[in-house]
Amino acid sequence: MKESEQLLQALVAEKVSRIGQLEIERLEGGFVLSHRDDAGRSDLREHEIENAFEIARFDDAGNYRPLKTAPTLRHGWKIFVRDLLQLERVIDTIYPGRLAMLRAFKPGALTTTSLRETLNRQSGMYRVAAKISDEQIDRLVGEFCRSEGGCLRTILWKRDTCKKDPSSKLPPEKFDPAVDQYLSAKRPRSATAATESIPLLCQEACNLLVAACRDTVKLEGATPSAP
Repeated sequence: MKESEQLLQALVAEKVSRIGQLEIERLEGGFVLSHRDDAGRSDLREHEIENAFEIARFDDAGNYRPLKTAPTLRHGWKIFVRDLLQLERVIDTIYPGRLAMLRAFKPGALTTTSLRETLNRQSGMYRVAAKISDEQIDRLVGEFCRSEGGCLRTILWKRDTCKKDPSSKLPPEKFDPAVDQYLSAKRPRSATAATESIPLLCQEACNLLVAACRDTVKLEGATPSAP
């Protein structure tokens, strides 16, 4: 059995598993994926595996979703898959690259990159992003990456080589892979947020956050960082 299939088999050993806003229900002969808010609904429209890309592309209002791990996955659908290979295909379409991160994280082989390192390697029009101050980072990351309305990934990277958390405005749960970020978003700072779910891991700042850092510097200018 392939390593990826072994991982998925372990992750979905229970009758119902969750990853982000996805619910995975084990049935005889396969699995059914749907939005976890739609659990128990009988009026879900059945889609083919090939429709997963379009499901992930737009939210309920038809707006484009540039960040696939934003808590805006559309409702009202279900997809049946026959085996673990098809299950991996759908998950990887809705949450690109997240299973690969998990595969590296499990044996402790996942390398993280600090935000400062990510910003310092930018070139061209994004080079100015490296001028962002620590105060601006604290505010921006606290807003941009929050689980409620921002992103459902669990942050593993640090602000800089001093190993500081990227934002004091995010709760400790945001950095804990054992916490279900979707429940955490619904119940901020709640101890009940920890549950059996598959985490969406974030090993380094995404391109959208880098762009937001650039915009912050361009709009507000660079301010001195605290010593």
